[in-house]
Amino acid sequence: MTTSTDEQAAPHTATTPSSASAASSSAPVRVTVVVGSNRTGRFGPVVARWLVDRVRDHDDFEVDVVDVAETDLPTTFAPTPEVTAQLAEVTPKLASAEAFVVLTPEYNHSYPAALKNLIDWHFHEWRAKPVALVSYGGVSGGLRATEHLRQVFAELHATTVRDTVSFHNAHGSFDDEGRLKDPTGPDAAAKVMLDQLAWWGRALREAKEKRPYG
Repeated sequence: MTTSTDEQAAPHTATTPSSASAASSSAPVRVTVVVGSNRTGRFGPVVARWLVDRVRDHDDFEVDVVDVAETDLPTTFAPTPEVTAQLAEVTPKLASAEAFVVLTPEYNHSYPAALKNLIDWHFHEWRAKPVALVSYGGVSGGLRATEHLRQVFAELHATTVRDTVSFHNAHGSFDDEGRLKDPTGPDAAAKVMLDQLAWWGRALREAKEKRPYG
């Protein structure tokens, strides 16, 4: 038999704002990698495999992938049933992301139309989120496409991180099995870029928790 004096209340463990903030700060950043070319015979999947591996190897991220080659969205913006079905697969991956890594080739001094179309089909999904840019091409390494994308994402209220990764003469950088011949430089550049993306991802997450953007 027990009496009220024998019973002790279980300790109360309330979640304080500081502990909630610490948990939020330590949680992985949800990153969506966007593969930005849909051309027949594209080189993008080779670079994308290397890129996705680098993002997955980074302790700060959870990763998802959107490939424009697997997304058939018309440039007319007609809301057909087929488009609705496509958006039901793609849009949640963008909406749930806290950060993005966009992989783009350079075609005629800029980025592909399919990538711009995917971007234009969305708006709120990009807002107040950081974007890292990885490019590939010939002599320029896709850097002109990267600089054009900075202007586009600025208009969408997204923040592009300072450092990028670019592959100059990309076809010659990978062997026949899709592995980098010399990963030293690209791997180091990717780490710098992804460290910046993780910082921005957490900083903007915490800022939006305190005060919604817009």
